[in-house]
Amino acid sequence: MNIESAGLDAKAAYKLLIGSIIPRPIAWLSTESTSGVGNLAPVSFFTCVGRKPPKISLSIQPKSDGATLKDSFVNLRDTGEFVTNMATLPQAFALHRSAAEFEPDVDEFDAVGVEKVASALVKPPRIKDAPVALECKVDKIFAAPDGLHHVVWGEVVSFHVRDDLYVNGRIDFGAIAPIGRLAAEYTVVDNAFVPPLDDAVLTERAARRMRRLDDQGAEYSAVDSANWSASGSVQA
Repeated sequence: MNIESAGLDAKAAYKLLIGSIIPRPIAWLSTESTSGVGNLAPVSFFTCVGRKPPKISLSIQPKSDGATLKDSFVNLRDTGEFVTNMATLPQAFALHRSAAEFEPDVDEFDAVGVEKVASALVKPPRIKDAPVALECKVDKIFAAPDGLHHVVWGEVVSFHVRDDLYVNGRIDFGAIAPIGRLAAEYTVVDNAFVPPLDDAVLTERAARRMRRLDDQGAEYSAVDSANWSASGSVQA
């Protein structure tokens, strides 16, 4: 099937994008408002864009009403600082809950039951149990013509790495169990390999569907559920 993007509205294009670009890493974004209110938000349009200085990129959409800027974007725009925290399987539910659209005066660390800890070089706190956290200062903000969609480049000014994971200047990712995004659902990274693999392994893997860790049916998709939102927010 060939689907020309010119005929798609934003929601339809988003569905295809998030099902095509998988798995996506999740930046569990922590920010703080100018009045000191903590905010959390998962951002899965996230990647690295530079090494020296190290830089990361976030793409942030408006809220589910399509017309209001997300609190996380307002905070990093107004303060110039943010932290991207790595989420792991034990934190998946708190991560998912932090996608809800809380009121701006609600401290989301408290709302989802996540403990904050002071960052080293930026004002927004990091998540205490995150195995890796990147403290960032805003480098550039690119705005779409509608003024509602933004790409943010942040310079990483400090890497926080849990002590047991820092090995010979690298991160022992095999001890982390990070989670990522598959369309509107999640996946846990629990295997690794270096090619080539034995033909028997390739044949066995290609012949079966991905294993679900929840009790949903094999062909379930969260995109089809009533509480899914094309803004990336969780609906009540």
